Amino acid sequence: MSQDLLWTAQDAAAATGGTPIGDWTAHGVSIDSRTVQRGDLFIALVGPNFDGHEFAADALRKGAAAIVAHRPPAGVGPDAPLLVVDDTTEALNDLGTLGRLRFRGRVAAITGSVGKTSTKEALKVALAAQAPTFATAGNLNNHWGVPLSLARMPAEHAYAVLELGMNHAGEIAPLSRLCKPDVAIVTTVEAAHLENFATVEAIADAKAEIFAGMNPGGTAILPRNSPHLPRLVAHARTAGIGQIWSFGEHVDADARLVDCSLHATCSAVSAVIRGEAVQYSLSAPGSHWVLNSLSVLLAVKALGGDVGAAARALSTIQPLKGRGSRSRIRLGRPSKAGAFTLIDECYNASPTSVAASLSVLAKADPDGDGRRIAVLGDMLELGERAGTLHVGLKQPLVGADVDAVFACGPHMAKLFDALPPAMRGAYAADSAALAPMVAATVRPGDVVMVKGSLGSRMALVVDALQALDSGDGGAGRVPRRRRAANGD
Repeated sequence: MSQDLLWTAQDAAAATGGTPIGDWTAHGVSIDSRTVQRGDLFIALVGPNFDGHEFAADALRKGAAAIVAHRPPAGVGPDAPLLVVDDTTEALNDLGTLGRLRFRGRVAAITGSVGKTSTKEALKVALAAQAPTFATAGNLNNHWGVPLSLARMPAEHAYAVLELGMNHAGEIAPLSRLCKPDVAIVTTVEAAHLENFATVEAIADAKAEIFAGMNPGGTAILPRNSPHLPRLVAHARTAGIGQIWSFGEHVDADARLVDCSLHATCSAVSAVIRGEAVQYSLSAPGSHWVLNSLSVLLAVKALGGDVGAAARALSTIQPLKGRGSRSRIRLGRPSKAGAFTLIDECYNASPTSVAASLSVLAKADPDGDGRRIAVLGDMLELGERAGTLHVGLKQPLVGADVDAVFACGPHMAKLFDALPPAMRGAYAADSAALAPMVAATVRPGDVVMVKGSLGSRMALVVDALQALDSGDGGAGRVPRRRRAANGD
């Protein structure tokens, strides 16, 4: 539980126009009964597959300070602490609006086809080394996640870092108007969510909606090497953004990469940030991390922070679970004693992010007779180009010197059939069927990278591999997944 007092019953009522029952105070805000903490204000949202009012009693049992509800929640007594509103979704937006208005620090917002969450985490680390910094938890970047993050912001913090996501046009603009960023980063524009966009240019237009809520004194930070840079710049100028900076390898970039040395688990970087030369290390591997770190340092500059101190702080960042985190799995089987390395990239996938992950796998050095193994699930929301884009991963796989490919899903079947026979490990219809195949095949010294879109459920493969670990007695045990609940 946060020690910062976020909401009193009176403040929340004033923000939402609701009626408070009881005199309560909240130190946090939650829309998920599974993760509610003591002192949280629990908002009973209603979604397509759940009704948070059904979980209100459970939230109170876990110590929730009060419930925001638009009808009487089941199992809740008449004297329970409540905030009664007309609509809980509107109440969440109202709390987010007031949360932003009372925030006294500066706000950075991040969007992009890939790299949003990792860049957000890196900027949080860079700023937190200098002053109190709030950041979006996980990837709460949609129409619920952004106002939730704003409602959680301590008013006295110096900085806030927010992530804005979308998969349809028109989704980012209202989020930008809600969070009113002082600095906006577009990490990249790539072929993602093509199922909902006719062209990649249309994706660039949707990402540029992040400028909608900025004031003229704000700073837009854009990828200099992107072919869509002119389009992004035009949108920023149309929105009246006063300062437009870029990052990349181009000589004219405001944050320019001078040199870098890429290694299996880290990178050494030399760069110039608005004329200031810096050298630093990244404890997360890959050229994509290097380029995104340039945008981070440029954002620190725009926010008035210390670039040198921020660069030093970047040596402490670690890849997140599902986004490049590494673990050593010790095998206890007599015929396969030893350990292998697992790279967990199971959270999401696009052609660009898969290629980036394969470049990291290429730098990994298997032990002894170990192999580089890529376990791939379908990349979703790619529309009519899905088949071509999946087959297009053949060259990155060959270039990464991958020894074996395990694949699942109807789109990955096309890639699997296109691979050289020697690279074909195994194919299955889905991740549940593929997981035991991979677990039975892995051996000491291997480096195994697992990646796919969230809907491909590649976490099942990660679970199966982690269950092989004999180090904590967990061999053969697959972690139990929690049931879905409000706000999942």
